[in-house]
Amino acid sequence: MPPLLTFASDSMTIRPWPDDVVDRVGFDPRSVYVERFWLGVLGPSTTWLLRRLAAGFDDAPDGFVLDLGETARSIGLGDRGGRHSPFLRSVNRMMQFEMAFLVGPDELAVRRRLPPLNRRQLVRLSEAQQADHARWQQRQLDAPGDDAQRRRSRQLALSLLELGEGAEEAERQLLRWRYPPLLAREAADWAAARHRSAEAAAQAG
Repeated sequence: MPPLLTFASDSMTIRPWPDDVVDRVGFDPRSVYVERFWLGVLGPSTTWLLRRLAAGFDDAPDGFVLDLGETARSIGLGDRGGRHSPFLRSVNRMMQFEMAFLVGPDELAVRRRLPPLNRRQLVRLSEAQQADHARWQQRQLDAPGDDAQRRRSRQLALSLLELGEGAEEAERQLLRWRYPPLLAREAADWAAARHRSAEAAAQAG
């Protein structure tokens, strides 16, 4: 778990957290995807805080100084408070979900975009939300696309599994190779199912 924040002053410097993959495939904190799916994982206070910081980056892309008390009041969390204040819990929750990390005692690096939910995060959603997310994924996969790209992503994912990688590692590698996130996940799932079938056939044969 990352080190937790405690407020030593009334303000904090907020810097962008550059991430080539997430910045390319992720979602703005103010997007419909974040409201529909991340909200149930992060909670409303942390989601609102990320939205407020995203607006700050619109005005100051390289970073800005955040007034902690004013920010806490503006999103309905009272003052910045002490160690167990709702606002401090929201900031620490950002770090626990790897949306931010401490650069120094009074400096925080924050993601400008949120990644798609991974498998561990999806199980935090209700069954209805999980079904909604699955439908959303399927609509993205059914959109017109390049069949050759899908075949290639599946071949690469299967090759990675045959080399000993797991499905999640294969998915992350496909993202690094600039495949769209939903295509990367679909390819990794397909390859995992194909790999299991091949292993079962080998054991039975």
